[in-house]
Amino acid sequence: MNLTMKETAAKLKAAEKILVTAHIHPDGDAIGSTLSMWLALRQLGKSAQIYLDDVIPTNLLFLPHVDAIKRPTADEKFDADLLVVLDTSTDRIGKVAAMTDAPILNIDHHVTNSNKDDNDLYLEHDAAATCEIMLALCHELGVEVTKEIATCIYTGIVTDTGFFNYSCTTSKTFHAAAELVDLGVEPNYISEQIEKRTLADVKVMSAALQTMQLYFDGKVAGMFIDAEIEKMADTTEGLVDLIRVINTVEIAFILRYQDEKTCRASLRSKGMDVSKIAKSLGGGGHIRAAGCTLHTNFDDAKNILLKTLGEYFKA
Repeated sequence: MNLTMKETAAKLKAAEKILVTAHIHPDGDAIGSTLSMWLALRQLGKSAQIYLDDVIPTNLLFLPHVDAIKRPTADEKFDADLLVVLDTSTDRIGKVAAMTDAPILNIDHHVTNSNKDDNDLYLEHDAAATCEIMLALCHELGVEVTKEIATCIYTGIVTDTGFFNYSCTTSKTFHAAAELVDLGVEPNYISEQIEKRTLADVKVMSAALQTMQLYFDGKVAGMFIDAEIEKMADTTEGLVDLIRVINTVEIAFILRYQDEKTCRASLRSKGMDVSKIAKSLGGGGHIRAAGCTLHTNFDDAKNILLKTLGEYFKA
């Protein structure tokens, strides 16, 4: 059922023990929204815990209370009366899905969220980030937006908008950012932290660029993080943007090995709807930024992705 902001706040206020999560392969918006939700719930006197089924990228470890995020272990359960799923549809939360049978409250901004399981859903697809929704939700809940909450929210907004460069950025986004700065956010500090890379990350960047290939008369560029490069990698965030800037390229993608039967693809475009491509492969996202998980070996995943891209261009 689709909820209003007021109904969403009421669901949160009615719950007492809340499990908070977001999508696998979490980015700034996923982590920022879960942390700001956790801080807001604690302010309301709720018992809350964040579980994410993945590692936190090192350039986001600066966020306040990031050490409160736990990763589920095998067969672990959590006694909750509400599961809050942020920044994704409910089928992309990994092992967290098996931790509780609690009712689900889904808060998201991705246009591909079809809510096929008919959970309680607050969807604002014209929001630049789930963290933009979180700011409005804090106000609806009557929560004080402290500097810690504001820092988490601002981080989610700037990472999902590419520091206000992407087309999802609106005047509402800038108003939200201005409010957060007035609340104590330090944009220079956050940008410095997000842009930090380890030596290993830089080596991965170099290795990944060596794998770049062009397809379909230069309209598509791809990079391939195979098992060997994956061993070096902490994060691949931002890599795909290195090849998206090529003047002939309309769609850029990065394919990343996870294990022998799992690969992840991230797609970016300058205008074409890559969410349709990702959704056809079981993923989702935005018109110009989307992703999916392919449950097969690396070579087959590469062939499947290229075939799908080829069919998209033919259509």
